Amino acid sequence: MAVNLASEGVYAASVRRPPSAMPELKFFNFYPKSDKPLPEQLEKIGKDVAGKDYRCSLMLLPGEYQLFSVDALNVPQDELKTAMRWRLKDMLDYHIDDATIDVLDVPGDKNAGGRGHSLYAVAARNQLIAERQSLFFDAQLPLAIIDIPDMAQRNISALLETEGRGLALLSFDEYGGLLTVSYGGELYLSRRLDVRLPQLLSEDVDKKIAAFERITLELQRSLDHFDRLYNFIATARLVLAPLGAVAAELQAYLASNLYLPVEILKLESVLDLSKTPALLDAGMQRAAFMTIGAALRQEETVL
Repeated sequence: MAVNLASEGVYAASVRRPPSAMPELKFFNFYPKSDKPLPEQLEKIGKDVAGKDYRCSLMLLPGEYQLFSVDALNVPQDELKTAMRWRLKDMLDYHIDDATIDVLDVPGDKNAGGRGHSLYAVAARNQLIAERQSLFFDAQLPLAIIDIPDMAQRNISALLETEGRGLALLSFDEYGGLLTVSYGGELYLSRRLDVRLPQLLSEDVDKKIAAFERITLELQRSLDHFDRLYNFIATARLVLAPLGAVAAELQAYLASNLYLPVEILKLESVLDLSKTPALLDAGMQRAAFMTIGAALRQEETVL
């Protein structure tokens, strides 16, 4: 069960992956923000869905962690995190001893001896991690994984990939935009865009077009940089995460300004939503997007 402690409330979702079939969304629940303490809200979630029976994951919010792209380190696997701490110690705005760190592999070109191999390093404050662990402990929910939105979006992107081609996926929420490129199920690019969902939903046409222009410029720069950095990956298309009514406008604008085909994601094309029919609505899909992405996680690595 993936849990997302968003500003507007708490989201929870669980996905089942049957063999040789589309992943099935078992449930998706939203609990609006209330005056009750978070442990009480989490405890209610646990009661509603028998939460003690699940391995739980918690997704950090943007601003609660930092993601760094670094060159691969020539050290044994069991020394990788120690070496990464030395690499990051001058890159954080707090002491390295106060950081929890994990490392994500970015494979290089298999046809060129792995050339271009790099890493993503994730860092979050120990205090924040401890606070989140205490929340789940107090709510008697077994917290097994602490995740990040970049990887949640990668999980959905992996479902959309064409074999042998890269997939660019773009989402927006109140924190801003997130562009990811996945290839072979791996996260190769993650970049934040300083355009927030309310700007896209603005009724002021000039402001909306200005936001579209900024998005286009950032995409052009990011995708050009990606093509130079990973010239062994051909990106097939750009997919827009569910946005509601504004998605068609943004799609048309981007399609006329980018060299990639631009499509709008409908979650029912990659997920069985038969148990959650309310999520056939594009607005609901927008709200549920990241939480469902986190629920699709299969890896065992913990931040």
